Amino acid sequence: MFQHITTHIFLTVLMYFFIYLAMRIMGKREIGKLSVFDLTISIMIAEIAVFVIEDIERPIYDGVVPMATLVLIQVLVAQLSLKSRKVRLMMDGKPSVLISDGKLHRKEMRRQRYNIDDLLLQLRGQNIDSPADVEFAILETSGQLTVIEKNKGVSSTNQTGNSSTEAENDKLGKSSNEHSSSMVKLPKHKIRYEGLPIPLIMDGKVQDDNLEMIGKTRFWLRTQIRQKGVSDFRDVFLCSVDHKGMIYVDRLRS
Repeated sequence: MFQHITTHIFLTVLMYFFIYLAMRIMGKREIGKLSVFDLTISIMIAEIAVFVIEDIERPIYDGVVPMATLVLIQVLVAQLSLKSRKVRLMMDGKPSVLISDGKLHRKEMRRQRYNIDDLLLQLRGQNIDSPADVEFAILETSGQLTVIEKNKGVSSTNQTGNSSTEAENDKLGKSSNEHSSSMVKLPKHKIRYEGLPIPLIMDGKVQDDNLEMIGKTRFWLRTQIRQKGVSDFRDVFLCSVDHKGMIYVDRLRS
């Protein structure tokens, strides 16, 4: 009896440390932000550990080998995902836009089986009363809802408001001009947002589909990165543009 209990304790402690090690190898990510692939691997590892603990007559390697195999699969897929956006999209999927410019995308909500009560609950949780106040609401691949609120500082259309706005612009001077020069106008009627910001260069590779989506060319893109001090596409780790037209560039480190 004592030996039986001791064996269970030993197996439980062993599986605990093995699962802890496996999770550390798989990478740091919050449980609520796990992808479907990562969550599947985690559930399978937990189930295998339970079988090993329950059946003390089964050799330990019957559980350790499958668990190590799952961890190896996860690490290999993660490495491929770092190098290929197609693999990332295949494994994790794409974010879904549920609201844009205050308008609900009912077709996308039906496709994601996301009802209006769930949406309003998430908006209230972020102190937003109405979908009309939302610039974008994006359902991430992890199931989290990212909400971008509309700008509240909208200038008035009356004469006093216009003169006030002009006075503020005069005060801003050179800094205002520099800020506006880093922004681009995006043709909203052409863009189909699948998540923000829109990547234009990833791992040194130009995303031509996204360039075409915003109505821009490689020549335009090269001009933009040169303004950021980068001469070649291959030297860019990430270049993206957000919904406000702001360009972001991060260089590859050697």
